[in-house]
Amino acid sequence: MTQETASTGKMRVRYSDQPKFRRGLSIFLAGPTPRSKPGQAKTSNSWRPQAIKILEELGFEGTVLVPERTDWSVKFEYDDQTEWEWAGLHAATVVVFWIPRKVRIMPAFTTNVEYGSWITKDPTKCVFGGPEWAERKNRYLRWLYHKEAKRARLRRASYHTLKDTLAAAIELAAKLEKMGPPSKPVRALRKPAAQSQKKD
Repeated sequence: MTQETASTGKMRVRYSDQPKFRRGLSIFLAGPTPRSKPGQAKTSNSWRPQAIKILEELGFEGTVLVPERTDWSVKFEYDDQTEWEWAGLHAATVVVFWIPRKVRIMPAFTTNVEYGSWITKDPTKCVFGGPEWAERKNRYLRWLYHKEAKRARLRRASYHTLKDTLAAAIELAAKLEKMGPPSKPVRALRKPAAQSQKKD
């Protein structure tokens, strides 16, 4: 199996049964992965193949991080999948949260946790979108997106189409890549309190 599945042009796609992504211009496709019935391919209802196609059409030239496996029939350890996703979320230039929530096949329970973590941890790299038909189930997530963006003094829109969401992600990724990695805050070292010396 190759390390990356290359698309036409300069865009690359990295799946979760391939090596962890470390650095570089990239977009992580966060959101629900469809549950499958026995004998049904897990990717049969996935929104990510369409997302990959749209990113390619829009001319994205980085790596697309896809938290799905190229072959779900191959047995794997749960921790391997979650560790890959954890590494990808941290390494990605931008994290797209596209949430076409359908309770029966894509309830997005894990997505809720990831979204809550990242939108409060680093709203700078997050883009949120979800179809209008899922708005009732995504209403709080959309509200939180704008709330955290405002708190971080960011001008951000949320979206109702996958194409608009991904176009915004490409624009943001280019901007963040140009700015370079954020500088880590330097914590002041505390000096130990001077101890009083007692005289005999």
